[in-house]
Amino acid sequence: MVSEIRPAATVILLRDAADGLQTLILRRNSKLGFAAGMWVFPGGRIDDHEIEAADGDLDVAAKQAAVRETHEEAQLTVLAEDLLHYSHWTTPPHHPKRYSTWFFVARAPSSDDVVIDGSEIHDHQWISPKDALSAHKDGDVELMPPTFVALTEMAVCADVDEFLQRTTARNQANKAGVFEPHFAFAEKGSDKPHIALYAGDAGYEAFEPEAPGLRHRCVMSRDGWLYENDVLPW
Repeated sequence: MVSEIRPAATVILLRDAADGLQTLILRRNSKLGFAAGMWVFPGGRIDDHEIEAADGDLDVAAKQAAVRETHEEAQLTVLAEDLLHYSHWTTPPHHPKRYSTWFFVARAPSSDDVVIDGSEIHDHQWISPKDALSAHKDGDVELMPPTFVALTEMAVCADVDEFLQRTTARNQANKAGVFEPHFAFAEKGSDKPHIALYAGDAGYEAFEPEAPGLRHRCVMSRDGWLYENDVLPW
């Protein structure tokens, strides 16, 4: 049985610091039913009233939900008009909880002091993408693939302006990432990695990671994760 897909929205907040670009990540309560204990960007489900207020336009409703969730989870105020579309992720069919998630990116507000509720969110940090990826490799920060992919792309940017400019150029070329992963699972006890294949990968349609050709995937091994992208401009 395929689970119902629920609409959701996420915001990647960025700021410039002395050592370069930083982003806000939040650690979810380890007892939650989805992404328990994971470090994520602010975000959550799009409410029915937001969809109704947007006359059914999910793009508009997603921005409103992103604004609301950012305030609820971090007490930060962002404006819908400042949100730049970054990507869209759909949870694979085998998951018990599935989400169709709009990812936006925005410069953090000038007042960027974070306040968390201690209930759904248990911790937070402003961190450079490189440090977040390093902490993930060391096992100190648990990430889901969408967060890992975004951090990997952020890590090549010197500052907020560069990331926003690259994202704008991708949108103008109609090349924003659309991800509905096809997972190739290693056998139990195998040293082979799990691989999440994304649209454009040579093995995507057949769930065949060994297919020759373009690579667009997240390789998840015990020695660390790797995002390979021959498809999306960056």
